[in-house]
Amino acid sequence: MIELNDEALLRYSRHILLPEIDIVGQQRLSRARALIVGAGGLGSPVALYLASAGVGQISIADDDVVELSNLQRQIVHDSDSLGRLKAESAAERMRCINPEVDARPLARRLDQAALDELAAGHDLVLDCSDNFTTRHAVNRACVAAGTPLVSGAAVRFAGQLAVFDPRDAASPCYHCLFPDEGEAGDGPCATFGVLSPLVGVIGSLQAVEAVKLLAGIAPHLGRLTLYDGLSGEFRQIKVPRDPACTVCSAR
Repeated sequence: MIELNDEALLRYSRHILLPEIDIVGQQRLSRARALIVGAGGLGSPVALYLASAGVGQISIADDDVVELSNLQRQIVHDSDSLGRLKAESAAERMRCINPEVDARPLARRLDQAALDELAAGHDLVLDCSDNFTTRHAVNRACVAAGTPLVSGAAVRFAGQLAVFDPRDAASPCYHCLFPDEGEAGDGPCATFGVLSPLVGVIGSLQAVEAVKLLAGIAPHLGRLTLYDGLSGEFRQIKVPRDPACTVCSAR
């Protein structure tokens, strides 16, 4: 937890000026525990903004190392990070931005049991991974733990964002939106490419929803936000909860 002393009040003064956040919301942020799954393109802006916003404890999980091709879009890392574990590089950068943040690197691959335990031990999970297998595993863990999930994805010029909250009876889960049966899947950036600022747009939107939720502001549930980087257009699609969902129907 970050102590809101005089220095902290100055650091977060622009938040405190917002009536929707104020001192109460900033105190909530200082007590909050967030888990970021993925320290790449999406996880980079998420990590930077959550640290600067004063989220008290931030765990960031990634078992990969920084490569030269990552630096085109993964802005939490730099040339000096090459060869380092992404989780440790990101945690160090978060501490540089805000020394009061408890940044915890998790430099290992998380199986379902580990995800279940971590989701239960955090107030919010942000899925910044790049594959359906991980997203579905993270979703199962969040549903089981009753922990809100902010999910993002970006490839080529297209990005998407959704917020799920198992505590809300009307909220769908990720599986309601993208059933994992069948051959549906997205390809990695290494195969299809990705516009570097696109991950910044989507990751920043994930951070917006995370800060809102942790500060006590209602998130946008039940909607999938789509962004087309070529046209510059945003669209929102309503996503109802699937009563037959094999993941969340029993909750």
